[in-house]
Amino acid sequence: MGKSVHEIMTPNPCAIDADKPVAYAAKMMKDENVGLAPIVEGERLIGMLTDRDIVTQVVAESRDPQSVTVREVASTNLVTIDPQQSLDEALRLMASNQVRRLPVVEEDGRLVGVVAQADVAREAKEKETGELVEEISQP
Repeated sequence: MGKSVHEIMTPNPCAIDADKPVAYAAKMMKDENVGLAPIVEGERLIGMLTDRDIVTQVVAESRDPQSVTVREVASTNLVTIDPQQSLDEALRLMASNQVRRLPVVEEDGRLVGVVAQADVAREAKEKETGELVEEISQP
């Protein structure tokens, strides 16, 4: 697999400003049909918000989605990849961290894309894709 992450990533993903309310994020995620959204300050990635974050940290705790900001509930322990890294490295990072998506970030922290398990599946060999799914799904 000689391709770079830049060649297979989804460029310019819909990102949400860190100070937007969770209600805004939920609507954007619904409109874009995504379960994960990068959270940014300017163009710099500072977190990731999942539909699960919204459910467990806002809805389940009866917090007001209009007043809670995405900054308050987004995951900040991020695993990222550089656009010039190889698809093999993306596979390794996804498997070792059990994540299905990797934000693609330049050295200065600027978000430039997202590489997802589906992107890898389109490019990787069947065996590698199966191994990746298995490793990500392990408890």
